[in-house]
Amino acid sequence: MASPSPAAKTERLLNLVICLLYTRQPLSKARIRDAVPQYGEAASDEAFDRMFERDKDELRELGIPLRMEPIDAFFDDETGYRIDRREYALPELSFEPDEFAVLGLASRTWQQASLAGAAATALRKLEAAEVERDANSVVGLEPRIHTTEPAFNTVKDAVLRRQAISFGYRKAGGEAGQRRLQPWNVANWHGRWYVTGFDLDREAPRVFRLGRIDGAVKRVGKPGAYDVPPDHDPIEMIDGPETPPEEAVVLVQKGAGNTLRRRARGAAPEGDLTRLTLAYTDTGALADEIAGFGPAVQVVSPPRLVDAVVRRLRGALDRNGAA
Repeated sequence: MASPSPAAKTERLLNLVICLLYTRQPLSKARIRDAVPQYGEAASDEAFDRMFERDKDELRELGIPLRMEPIDAFFDDETGYRIDRREYALPELSFEPDEFAVLGLASRTWQQASLAGAAATALRKLEAAEVERDANSVVGLEPRIHTTEPAFNTVKDAVLRRQAISFGYRKAGGEAGQRRLQPWNVANWHGRWYVTGFDLDREAPRVFRLGRIDGAVKRVGKPGAYDVPPDHDPIEMIDGPETPPEEAVVLVQKGAGNTLRRRARGAAPEGDLTRLTLAYTDTGALADEIAGFGPAVQVVSPPRLVDAVVRRLRGALDRNGAA
């Protein structure tokens, strides 16, 4: 049997910590096995025991205060496990202004990715088992978030330095241009990374999606050259006023495009294909989704969406060295 990947192991340990922080009373091994999804996948009781013993040792090596206590205070016949919150909690901390900026960026990530996936499943299982919970104790746990935007690190550093940047930017319709920005914040919204700030050319606050930055980001001017408005809320600025939905028409092969089919406003057979009518507000997001289906989904209209999907497919061909 192949060893689990480092990411899978980290996820399992995270789920175990959440499980043991979430309860006020010790949990038996059986209840832990039921609550942590990866333990339920163990091939046998012996395999689970070995995995659990290794994980306990690793948590202790990380300094996490894992305790073994009787499940029933009057009987010592069964041992349970929990994490002592008082020992786990950090002491009172103080931060410098630049450290607060880092925490602000991290908190935005937490709001978008809090207890996702299997970790949330573990919490639901504990609720279903009627385990007395302590939801506040899981605050401060965060899976590592990876971003593929090449501009992310440079833009993030510019936010922390309060230093203006310049970059090429491609609009949703494909039009490209050069921008100069005093960046205020970087935030994740609906799975995409954005930078908010003051556009020096348009002399107004603006939002830019990092995935549409074209080429290298250059720092201009000196660090600390401007102040971020104290009432600035990046998520509110990114969300902005509600955009009226547009309508797209696509042709989908049989057995494909199920996510598109589920939210289609209308569907009609067209030979061996199905014609779907979709409402959307973000051309880039829909183009990403459609391009992911490859030749199984073809865009009929509008032309701007057709062009966006074609660009993505051509980019995929170029990256894979296809002729």
